[in-house]
Amino acid sequence: MNTIAALPATDDTQWVLTLSCIDGPGIVHAISGAVVAAGGNIAESQQFSSDDTGRFFMRLQVEAVAQPESFQARFNDSLAPVTARYNMTWRLDTVGRPVRTLILGSTATHCVNDLLYRRRGGQLPIEVPLVLSNHDTMRDIAEFYDVPFEHRAIAGPEDKAAFEARVLEAVEELDIELVVLARYMQILSPGLCEALAGKAINIHHSFLPGFKGANPYKQAHQRGVKLIGATAHFVTTDLDEGPIIEQDVTRVDHSYSPRELVQLGQDEEARVLRRAVSWFAENRILADGDRTIIFR
Repeated sequence: MNTIAALPATDDTQWVLTLSCIDGPGIVHAISGAVVAAGGNIAESQQFSSDDTGRFFMRLQVEAVAQPESFQARFNDSLAPVTARYNMTWRLDTVGRPVRTLILGSTATHCVNDLLYRRRGGQLPIEVPLVLSNHDTMRDIAEFYDVPFEHRAIAGPEDKAAFEARVLEAVEELDIELVVLARYMQILSPGLCEALAGKAINIHHSFLPGFKGANPYKQAHQRGVKLIGATAHFVTTDLDEGPIIEQDVTRVDHSYSPRELVQLGQDEEARVLRRAVSWFAENRILADGDRTIIFR
């Protein structure tokens, strides 16, 4: 999908271009030439060639040498023949533009609190028009950060279908670009997973692929693990199997109870999810089959 999402330009504006295509000679030269032809300068450049899939990936941050107000149109014109020649999938965006994000939660509040705190402090380039939860636990936190909140209880299949219909409705009404499952403890239906493909991130409270599904800390304690972790991944129809975006671990030992593992693990969950959301908002994640390419 080739998309352009940008804000009005100023003298300080930078644009970010991400792209992927079948690898081959001349790609970097062609892209650089398009930047120069548009009157731009490359401020940051990262690239990767995948031996597994034979695809080329690139992320550029570009600034206008002059006339920034018309640079995006000029760049789009100079870029068009290059993207067509190499059959590229590409995206052009404005650096720092807040990504409109819908947060889904249940009872655990640590991830939601961290995301909203970082957003308010300017550390996370997202805009959150709604927090939607199947429990009322999140209300106080959302209201503290002046974020609209909706509670829709799920007691059976009909309630779940109604909740998911509201998710899709909110995505459409609020121009949502990213849906974050911040310890939302419901399994999404295949239809919703497909509708949100590539723009829904889940945080799982284990170091995947270990301890999938429910109660991973209990599973970890029973196995006597020496490391516990968290995994942020894209949501797919296969539970906890989506492309992994970020992971981290912390060391534990035999003396930790399941409750202590949960308390320690929540810090990892918040950090891992925050990094994944930040990288998504900054256009640093590109898909490579079942894997992700992360340009940090």
